[in-house]
Amino acid sequence: MIDEISATQVRERAAMTPGAITGRLAAVAPAAVRARRRTPAPLRWAVRMKTDPPFSAERWRYGYLVDTIFTRDTWMHRMEISRATGRPMELTAGHDGLLIADIVAEWARRHGQPFILTLTGPAGGRWRAGDSGDHLQLDALDFCWTLAARQPGAGLLATEVPF
Repeated sequence: MIDEISATQVRERAAMTPGAITGRLAAVAPAAVRARRRTPAPLRWAVRMKTDPPFSAERWRYGYLVDTIFTRDTWMHRMEISRATGRPMELTAGHDGLLIADIVAEWARRHGQPFILTLTGPAGGRWRAGDSGDHLQLDALDFCWTLAARQPGAGLLATEVPF
C-alpha cells in the first residue's frame, strides 16, 4: 500500500518544477505539523494501525505513526533526494543526530543483542549495549540507509527499522 501511495504522489507531481514542489511543501508543512501536534492523547494511545511487510506482524499506535514514522519517512526521502541528485545532505548533531539516536535506540530494542556502534559524520555518535557483541563502525547515513532496507545488511544490520 505504501508503495502505491508513493507512486501516486510521484505521478501527481511529475510535471511540477522543483521550485513548485518546495513551495508547496513550505506552504502546507506548518499546518501539517500543527495537526500532528494537536492529535489527542487518547487517539495517540488507543488507536492501533495495521502495517505493511516487513512489519505486518506489528500493530503501531497512531501516535507512533504520526510522531515517529512520519518524521523518519520525510527524513529518509530527504536522503533519497540527496543521493539521487548527488548533493550532500547537510546534517547537524542537534537535528539529524537526535533522529539518528532514536533510530539506533529502536534498532537496539528490535535485535536485543549486545553491540558497540560507532556512526561517523556530523550526526553520528557512539552507542553500546552489553559487555560484548559486534563492533560496528560506519557512516551514520549508510547505517540508516541499511536499516531502512535500501541496501542489504548483514548480522545486526539485517534488523530493519521502520521509516
